[in-house]
Amino acid sequence: MIDLYLNLPVWVQSALKGLIAIGVLIPIAGACSMAERKISAWIQGRPGPNRAIVPWVAWIPFFGRFLQRLGVFHLMADGAKFVFKEDVVPGHVNKFYYYIAPLVALVPALCTVVVVPFGAYFDAATETLKPLILADVDIGLIAVFAIGSLGVYALILAGWASNSKYPFLGGVRASAQLISYELSMTLSVIPVFLWVNAPGGNGTMSLFDVVQAQSGPFLSWSGVWFVFYMPLCAFVFLIALFAETNRQPFDMPESEADLVGGFHTEYGEFKWSIFFVAEYAHMTIGSGVFVLLFLGGWNPLPWVPLEPLISGLPMWLGGLIAAGVFLGKTFFFIFLFMWVRWTLPRFRYDQVMKLGWQKLLPLAIGNVIFYALAIAVIELS
Repeated sequence: MIDLYLNLPVWVQSALKGLIAIGVLIPIAGACSMAERKISAWIQGRPGPNRAIVPWVAWIPFFGRFLQRLGVFHLMADGAKFVFKEDVVPGHVNKFYYYIAPLVALVPALCTVVVVPFGAYFDAATETLKPLILADVDIGLIAVFAIGSLGVYALILAGWASNSKYPFLGGVRASAQLISYELSMTLSVIPVFLWVNAPGGNGTMSLFDVVQAQSGPFLSWSGVWFVFYMPLCAFVFLIALFAETNRQPFDMPESEADLVGGFHTEYGEFKWSIFFVAEYAHMTIGSGVFVLLFLGGWNPLPWVPLEPLISGLPMWLGGLIAAGVFLGKTFFFIFLFMWVRWTLPRFRYDQVMKLGWQKLLPLAIGNVIFYALAIAVIELS
C-alpha cells in the first residue's frame, strides 16, 4: 500500500493528503460541539445530552448505551436538523454577502491545514525523520497567521450584510479584537525563532524544524520543550489565541448578554452551523500550533525524541504513533478551551481592549527584548 502511494504523482499524493487532513479536521470540529456540551454538563453537575437514540443501534448491549450517554446520537440529530431545517432568510439582509460569509469563515480554517505538520515518519531510505505535512515551507507559521487572520472578514461580512445593529456591532468588535491581539501573538513567537535560527540552529522558520529543535538527547538544551524556558512566550501566545478564536472570556463578537448573538444573530440552519464548525476548526489548528511551538509537537516527553522510538518500525506505524501523540496534546488544549469557557465569566469590552493594548502588548515587547539579549549573551559566552 505504501509503495503504491509513493509511486503516485506528487500532485495526487498532495490531493490525497489534503482530503485526509480535511476529512479528519471537519469531524473533529463537529465532535467539539458534542464535547463542549458534555464538558459543560460535567462542570455544572448534570448529565448533558443523552436522550437522542438511533433504532437498532442504541439498543446494542453496552455499546449502544455507551454511545447514547456520550451524546453521539445527539450530534447526529443536530447535524440532520441543520441540513434539513427550513432555510429562512430575513428580507432585510444583503443576500450575496449574507450567503458567502459562512464560507469565508470556514475556508481559511481549512487552508491553514496545508502548512501545519501533524506528525512525522522515519524514512529508512534517507535515515531521516520527515514531516506528515501537505506543504513543508520555511514560512509555515507566517502562512498560518496570514491565512487564519482572514477569518475575521467573515465576521465583518456577516455583521454588515445582516443590516442589523447587533450583528454590525459584533463585526466591529471582531475587527478591533483581531488588531489588538494579533500583534501580541506575533511578538510572542519571535523568541522561539530567534532561538531556532541562532548560530548552530536549523536556520529556518519551518514548524517542523521548530519541533526538531525540541528533540535533543537527555539533559541537553535542545531536548527541553520551549514552554519550560520560554514560559512567558507560551502564556502570551495562549492568551492571544483565546482572543483570536473568539473564545470566552474573549467572545466579544458574540456576547449574548448585550448583543443577542453578535455577528450571527440573523443566521440559522446550516449557515449558522458552518460558523461554529469554522470556530472549532480555528480552535483545533490554534491548539496544534501551540503544541508544535511550545510542547515538542509529536515528541512524547522532554528529552524523549520520537525518532529513536519509531526508527525500527514500519513507516505507516511510526507515522500513526507520531500523529497520535500530536493529536493527544492537541485534544488536551481543546479541552482547556472548553474548560475555561465554562469556568470564567466574560470580560467587558473595555477590559478586553485594555488587556490587549495596555497589558499584553507591552509584556510581549519586553519579552522579545529580554530573550533577544539573553540569546545574544548565550551565543557570545
